[in-house]
Amino acid sequence: MKTPYTLFGWHLSYFSGKVMCYLRYKQIPFEYRQVNMFTLLHKIKKHTGAVVMPVLVNPEGDWLQDSSVIMDVLEQQFPALPVVPATPVQRFAASLMEAWGDEWWVPVAMHTRWSYPENYSLFEREAGAALLPHFPAWLQRRAVGYVAATLRSYLPDVGVRSEQFTLMEQSTLAMLDLLEAHFAVQPFLFGDHPTTGDFGLVGSMYAHLGRDPWPAREWIAPRPHLHAWIERMAQPQPPVAATLLPQDQIAATLNPVFAVIFHEFVPMLAAINSQLKSLLKDWPAGKILPRRLDEIEFPMGQGRFKRKALPYTLWMVQRTLDCYAVMTSEEQQQVRHWLQPLGGEALLNLTIPRLERCGLRVKVVHA
Repeated sequence: MKTPYTLFGWHLSYFSGKVMCYLRYKQIPFEYRQVNMFTLLHKIKKHTGAVVMPVLVNPEGDWLQDSSVIMDVLEQQFPALPVVPATPVQRFAASLMEAWGDEWWVPVAMHTRWSYPENYSLFEREAGAALLPHFPAWLQRRAVGYVAATLRSYLPDVGVRSEQFTLMEQSTLAMLDLLEAHFAVQPFLFGDHPTTGDFGLVGSMYAHLGRDPWPAREWIAPRPHLHAWIERMAQPQPPVAATLLPQDQIAATLNPVFAVIFHEFVPMLAAINSQLKSLLKDWPAGKILPRRLDEIEFPMGQGRFKRKALPYTLWMVQRTLDCYAVMTSEEQQQVRHWLQPLGGEALLNLTIPRLERCGLRVKVVHA
């Protein structure tokens, strides 16, 4: 009998949580292994070219990196309990929600973890035991301190700056209220079972907002329907005749969520794309792009948010635009009909240079 899949990750990790929830829902047997320092710095880097988690090793010994790619591969191999909607509007909306969940929520997750000191004891305990199992506590604390310092050094680049805390928190609380209102009437984003959109959104909720003491108490606990959704994602029950909303519907309770996405996330994408195109004027063909570009500014809540541009974000949204590109003309019209009243057509007008993923970075295949 073949060895089951092996997932290398941490419960503390944004994207490990996403993949873990997916594997559990799909009922794919896997062995969970906490990433230790040797695995992270040597084995994973050797097989994927990046110091990253999660990584999934399949029974044939292939190492798969990137949560979306992992899900793509497994959806082909395990067609039961599909998480990609069959109808065009729901499929497009779920793909967009995955990209938004993966990319937009990173500053929020990093802010809630690192701006509130009471969260550190959980991080220190779990990360220390994972990085250096069986080592003395003082050495574990040193290793964790190094990792924590590295992660904190990324905070200004993603916009976690003291002058933006209030804006971030007010905007996030308003969005959590919208999600709470939706999950009060729907068990998942698009119906009775999770989709790619749910798994994109759960990354920040499972590993950060739902587990770290401060956001779990202050933000999630007061919203019982959102909390229940996180629990359903983390410990899924076998679905009984689970379906998505009929006739390719999107619940009215999601309309304000998508309106915010189109008002905030799409301008962020446009700003990144503008920087990328400027860079490419003098960039050697085929050379991997920097992980971060220069500062961008875009709407958030009642203000404007600043952070460094991340070309990788465009690769994620390229996946959503690819989803639209392969639809029939009739299906594309249905998607446009859904986008128009929400102010979302600008997303389809983004002309992103063709990108290819290279570990945690991307390169342009053609302009």
